[in-house]
Amino acid sequence: MLDAGHNIAAVVTQPDRPGGRGQTLQPPPVKTKALELHLPVHQPTTLKNDEARRLFTELAPDLLVVVAYGKLLPGWLLGLPEFGAINLHGSLLPLYRGAAPIQWAMANGERETGVCVMRLDEGLDTGPVYACEKTKIDPDETIRQLSERLSALGGDLMKRTVTGILAGTLEPMAQDHARATLAPILMKQDGVIDWNLPARSIYNRMRAFHPWPGSKTEFRGMVCKILKARVGERGTEGIEPGTIVLGQRSLSVGAGDGVLLEVLEIQLPNKKPQTGADFINGLRVVSGERFVPAS
Repeated sequence: MLDAGHNIAAVVTQPDRPGGRGQTLQPPPVKTKALELHLPVHQPTTLKNDEARRLFTELAPDLLVVVAYGKLLPGWLLGLPEFGAINLHGSLLPLYRGAAPIQWAMANGERETGVCVMRLDEGLDTGPVYACEKTKIDPDETIRQLSERLSALGGDLMKRTVTGILAGTLEPMAQDHARATLAPILMKQDGVIDWNLPARSIYNRMRAFHPWPGSKTEFRGMVCKILKARVGERGTEGIEPGTIVLGQRSLSVGAGDGVLLEVLEIQLPNKKPQTGADFINGLRVVSGERFVPAS
């Protein structure tokens, strides 16, 4: 916004939170950047009290630019600025409305995603859309790589959108609500591997859910985290999902479609990550043993 020459009245972000080994208070990254740029920063604990209302009334913004704020804006705030409030969303709306659009697009094996700038209303990502930018999802890229690329696309798209809104040359278009899909907040249970799924689906979920909620499975009563894997070849006929197949210094697991998923890096409880080969040697794993869903 500064690069585009806009006057930023203030930066509003979440309160500092405990983090790190010592659980000391850590500022949100946007606060750190704003202070470097000598911008005023506000960190209200809620937007639902009179204090927050006074803050925004005194700021008298022409436009609110919202990115990953993490809280719904109340109706009075949406209606306060002349040009309303706009939000950057990490999907091609109306697809993947909700808290985790980037993760679910990758987990579901989408080949394309993107970012959209929409005008906020009181629904969940239901407002009309000003502009979108598309990008392909590489079949082997990580969620971090995709998120970083979407972030760069989003920053540029937001600058162009704000310029168009203030110049009066850009109008939003209503979403097709009949096409809407949801991307709910990730839960701990989403990280439990279902070996009945096709190998590619398991692999996509592993990429999407790293580092949280991760990809967990159980072996000999121990909950293991599979950190890296790759889709292999079709296994022998009739292999049961979750069955371990050992190769020459390789650890593979049968998936629901009969295709093997090779485990490249795995972590036992309270242990450091290790290769599949080290896992085999350390526990003397034999072919035919099974991974089961983590309880």
